[in-house]
Amino acid sequence: MPETEAASQRHFIQQIIDADNASGKWGGRVVTRFPPEPNGFLHIGHAKSIWLNFGLAREFGGHCNLRFDDTNPTKEEQRYVDSIIDDIRWLGFRWPDAGGTERESGVLFASDYFDRMYEWALDLVDKGLAYVDEQSPDEIRANRGSPSTPGTPSPYRDRPAAESRELLEKMKRGEVADGSMVLRAKIDMASPNFNLRDPVMYRVLKAHHHRTGDAWSIYPMYDWAHGLEDSIEGVTHSICTLEFEDHRPLYDWFIESINQGRAEPIHHPQQIEFARLEPSFIITSKRKLLELVEGGHVSGWDDPRMPTVSGLRRRGYTPEAIERFCAGTGVTKYKAVIDLGRLENACREHLNEVAPRRMAVLRPLKVVITNWGEGGVEDRTEMLDAVNNPEDEGAGTRQVPFSRELYIERDDFMEDAPRKFFRLKPGGEVRLRYAYWVTCNEVIKDDAGNITELRCTYDPQTRGGDSPPPDAEGKVRKVKGTLHWVSAAHAIDAEVRLYERLFSAESPDKKPKDAPAAWDFKQNLNPDSLDAVGGAKLEPALGERQDSEPEWPDGIRRYQFERLGYFCVDSGEGESVFNRTVTLKDSWAKAKGKG
Repeated sequence: MPETEAASQRHFIQQIIDADNASGKWGGRVVTRFPPEPNGFLHIGHAKSIWLNFGLAREFGGHCNLRFDDTNPTKEEQRYVDSIIDDIRWLGFRWPDAGGTERESGVLFASDYFDRMYEWALDLVDKGLAYVDEQSPDEIRANRGSPSTPGTPSPYRDRPAAESRELLEKMKRGEVADGSMVLRAKIDMASPNFNLRDPVMYRVLKAHHHRTGDAWSIYPMYDWAHGLEDSIEGVTHSICTLEFEDHRPLYDWFIESINQGRAEPIHHPQQIEFARLEPSFIITSKRKLLELVEGGHVSGWDDPRMPTVSGLRRRGYTPEAIERFCAGTGVTKYKAVIDLGRLENACREHLNEVAPRRMAVLRPLKVVITNWGEGGVEDRTEMLDAVNNPEDEGAGTRQVPFSRELYIERDDFMEDAPRKFFRLKPGGEVRLRYAYWVTCNEVIKDDAGNITELRCTYDPQTRGGDSPPPDAEGKVRKVKGTLHWVSAAHAIDAEVRLYERLFSAESPDKKPKDAPAAWDFKQNLNPDSLDAVGGAKLEPALGERQDSEPEWPDGIRRYQFERLGYFCVDSGEGESVFNRTVTLKDSWAKAKGKG
């Protein structure tokens, strides 16, 4: 491939780093970071950022820091820290010194830098570039102006630096009430960029911090902390989503102001923005996801319907599928909604390659083979060979028991079947996967008219599902339908949870034009997002792990239930509950007329 063609296939951030390395801008170093706020669980949008930041560091021989922006103690919890670390490890990424048994080995925190940030804030105060403002939050908000009018300077904007320093120190010691004072940067109240209209740097907040306890009574605002954390860690390429593009001038101003008159300037990272991942049919607002959890609309952050990484993991998605999806969506500066079907397809593609096949009957209908005794002992069990994975020859085969009484799917039989119904019907013949051809001769019903049993005969000459030999005229009988089944005597009982998309609207939080004022995004919740099917019958190989199964690194056993979809053992419920990961085909697109 020509060099110019290869370069054109690299996304714009790769090209920036290529140019930086060629010029020696950072001495060949590449240091990125992933900076989550521990106020919720990670979602699929975060997975894109994780893949990008850790992936770039890996590609260029650098490293990516995992650093928590823990600057808001009222919303942050240790359980969120733990879940984020576990999710990133599950996705397959590591950070410096991460590899020991301790969960937080090598993890960085903004709170580790609180002392240094405070000293730099004092420096800006002494330079006359920051001041303590005693206006109320509402007054500060009202005085910021509008896009067409400049903001109104605070009456405290020109107070002496020594007075602001004294007040800031009182704020730090906890000697003033919450909300009574803030520290603001003195920049430009008339700037067209609202982020430069004297932004708040510190607020008084007497709240317990999950790491520093009660040591601090003031906490840095995110915009003050963000660039300084990158600077302290020597980050070379600070990769952010597009909503931070207008914040970049502020981050630059903070570092340039700190470096004014400084004999040894602090490091000034390079910020690069890209378009965040916005899939259809989901919500990525942590505030709204928390609302779903606290309102009982889902079972928790790891509910398999949630777009969280832990929810996707519990549903049976693999790290490889998520990485394929992230890579396939590209890295650009253009905002676009990505069809959620692309994530589902990435999962289908990977599981098709690696998931062993098994048979499961979700809504069982009994089949009795009335002539089973003619081929031998009536209560005998035959063991039949079944392919584990047609995509992987090395996966081999397994033995599946077949006996006189079986279960098939209730939907695979129709008493008054249309002409093109190729499954089982009265007088009709079908192939049972890996087994025999059977013909339905009698339908048994209860007193209410419900079908309870089918009585069939089998053709002993079709063992393995093969066609029978030609008749006297040389003709070979044919069937069009192949059904999955489970031996009744050997079946394992299970609950199977059929998951659909949590929301029925493509943009769940977009308010319709004619919606009333009280409209809420939860009105777009899909009432059919979960169908818990009890009494499912599974082949015995699903009861315990087989030697032919893959060694799943996360311990979650995943399968293709033949003709039904991809499923996994629910990691939160035990071996008797299976979750549907995805259907075999994109049934949602088909239902919506897209397929």
